[in-house]
Amino acid sequence: MARWCYRHRLVVLLLWVGAVLGLGFAGSAAGTNYADTFTLPNTDSTRAYDLMEKAFPERSGDTDTVVWKVDDGSVRDDSVRSRIAPALEEIGRMKGVGDVSSPYAAQGATQISENGRIAYAQVTFTEQANGVPKELVQDVVDTAQDAERAGLQVELGGQAITRIQEPPTGIAEMVGIMAAAVVLFLAFGSLFAMLLPLVVAIAALGTGLMATSLLSHVTDVPEVAPLLGSLIGLGVGIDYALFIVTRHRRGILRGMKPEESAVTALNTSGRAVLFAGGTVCIALAGMLVMNMRFLDGVVVATSLTVVLSVLAATTLLPALLGMLGMRVLSRKQRRRLAATGPEPAEASGLAARWSMYVQQRPRSIAAGALVVMVILALPVLSIRLGATDQGNHKDSTTTRQAYDLLAEGFGPGFNGPLQVVVDGGDADALVSTIRSTEGVAQVAAAPPSEGVTVIQVVPTTSPQSEKTDQLIDRLRDDVIPESGTEAHVGGVTAVFKDFAAVTGDRLPYFVAAIITLGFLLLMVAFRSLVVPLTAALMNLIAAAASFGVLVAIFQWGWGTGLLGLGKEGPITAFLPVIMLSLLFGLSMDYQVFLVSRMHEEWVHTKDNARAVRVGLAETSRVINCAALIMICVFSAFVLSGDMEGAMAGIGLAAAVALDAFILRTALVPAAMHLLGNSNWWLPAGLEKRLPHLAVEPREEEVSEPYARVGDADGGSTVIHGFVRTPDGAPVEGAALTLLSKGGRQLDRVTSLADGSYIVSVPSAGSYLLAVTAVEHPSRARHVMVGAEPLVYDVELAEDEVDAVN
Repeated sequence: MARWCYRHRLVVLLLWVGAVLGLGFAGSAAGTNYADTFTLPNTDSTRAYDLMEKAFPERSGDTDTVVWKVDDGSVRDDSVRSRIAPALEEIGRMKGVGDVSSPYAAQGATQISENGRIAYAQVTFTEQANGVPKELVQDVVDTAQDAERAGLQVELGGQAITRIQEPPTGIAEMVGIMAAAVVLFLAFGSLFAMLLPLVVAIAALGTGLMATSLLSHVTDVPEVAPLLGSLIGLGVGIDYALFIVTRHRRGILRGMKPEESAVTALNTSGRAVLFAGGTVCIALAGMLVMNMRFLDGVVVATSLTVVLSVLAATTLLPALLGMLGMRVLSRKQRRRLAATGPEPAEASGLAARWSMYVQQRPRSIAAGALVVMVILALPVLSIRLGATDQGNHKDSTTTRQAYDLLAEGFGPGFNGPLQVVVDGGDADALVSTIRSTEGVAQVAAAPPSEGVTVIQVVPTTSPQSEKTDQLIDRLRDDVIPESGTEAHVGGVTAVFKDFAAVTGDRLPYFVAAIITLGFLLLMVAFRSLVVPLTAALMNLIAAAASFGVLVAIFQWGWGTGLLGLGKEGPITAFLPVIMLSLLFGLSMDYQVFLVSRMHEEWVHTKDNARAVRVGLAETSRVINCAALIMICVFSAFVLSGDMEGAMAGIGLAAAVALDAFILRTALVPAAMHLLGNSNWWLPAGLEKRLPHLAVEPREEEVSEPYARVGDADGGSTVIHGFVRTPDGAPVEGAALTLLSKGGRQLDRVTSLADGSYIVSVPSAGSYLLAVTAVEHPSRARHVMVGAEPLVYDVELAEDEVDAVN
């Protein structure tokens, strides 16, 4: 498929452009129909909601609030009333506004605070918040705030009002893309190579978001789903393309033609991308274990975006590689390739030095990394799940100001009232009992309908307070059962409390499911019990540390001012499930790319120390680059204007940073050095029964002329000989690197004073032997090694590397 896409690049490009434009047009025409369905089956809040929906079906449309406060006097003064009342009347006449309940009406006395300095009016729209046009909401805000004067403050709150405070759509995505572009340019040094992962990610993200918006018309998709889809889609889309482009560029630099390099890259790194994308989708699908309708739409949106990211990386990317050809390299690289020939694969620089350092001091590095992760994980012990509301918005927003004014005038519990729904019982007796209950500020019963009475209970504490949760438990466990009345406690605060309770109860099953599945996949792929067990343990450590960072920032408030976030509060109840799915999927990606290279080296050499050292040296740079891109993309979602998006962005950025820079480059390789050959242990009986799942294919034999063809069979052997100049003088210090056809370094040695060298060969087959020396151009030649040691003398001339046998 890669070769077909490469050769038919124009067709593939037109198909993708058509898909993006077609879905974009359809999505724009159809609009969105996102629905935040937080109800849970078999919970008390859901029973309350069902009764209310049955008895009061006419209560539709979003209800927002206009709040005003006077510094002196009373809101009943004519000077205040003459400014506020006309504004409310004008709002009531606007098309799309169903009703405005004014405190100046006959039944509005309860809408004025006891001290007379704060009052509110409720504006009920004819549509839910997502369906109210932003132009209408802005007109309401402008009309209300035009009534302000010195000493009179007017603020507005509610879901519809929140929508006009959000930054323009796409700001977070654009900032993330620009940050990723900088990282890619520094990594590649080429404008065209930098653009490739970005184009692929944008194409996948665009089609994914438009498809999600269309699916919102046929299934329940929560409003946060496209935000999370953008977050994960940008991250994996850029990273998957990065892995393939890096492999393609490496192939060209080692002498392969662009088409063959692209096909090899897709047949190796592309397979790893397919495997990694599959593991991410499986981890996301693990959310279905929670049996929560709200999460089903999140699974659909995020999984669809990941699938399209994999599809774009394996079809659109080879087409784009075909269009660029050699321009995927920088001009400097192209000139050097033409002047000096192919480059050998040799891990050098900081990555190689760090890998050697880890091998030399595994105990101290493992202990240091573990201490850092444990310290970061400590705050998770005090995690509290709940819901964010407008009280967590920034101080400068009108919704936060309205929230604070209502709390000041009517008590902190006014922003999160409870609804006790009575089904056919004695509501009056229950009202009296609730009024005398500890933690209750106000109680009022609405007229019954269809035998159902709704009692509104205002707590003395805020919606996010633990005491409010205790009040809900008190009502359910003591007050209502003792009254002998059938009643259920509902309302947004109760719904989120039930949501958090169900999440906490089912979370262990969810974690067990995705860990077990990941363990089985890695066991089959790497033929080991210890490697997947280590991976599972590392994933749990990364999750605990990342949630510790999340608790410290969003629950304890450390650094919220520096990050430009709102007030601290509980961690959103559904966030742990979503974050764990994404985290386990992304961690699996890094584990696959890291350990697959170690496993290949182990298969060739049976030397664990060498396998871990070489695997870390050759993959750490691309893993760290990929992680840096994800950190930029995820962190940018602080600018999304959505508290849940900011939590997910910061949490995932912290998780990726800790996973890539501490776990995969320090703790995992150090632990594998300490475990030694037991890393690759698998019982013989299990080995026979497990299916074979190769993340990457076996290296194909080359068709170029070889220096020598030997016996096709045989185990490990060597290539040895001398490196000389044309006049027979020995060349000391020449670097000889043995590579597989796919470009993986198998061994590297330096010639001695007499020019002699010995290179280890893992098994019989075809290889590439690259030679570099000071004052001599680099050269490479394919060799075929049989069962016996191969004698291969190298002559360094000005124009070629030749065999003298």
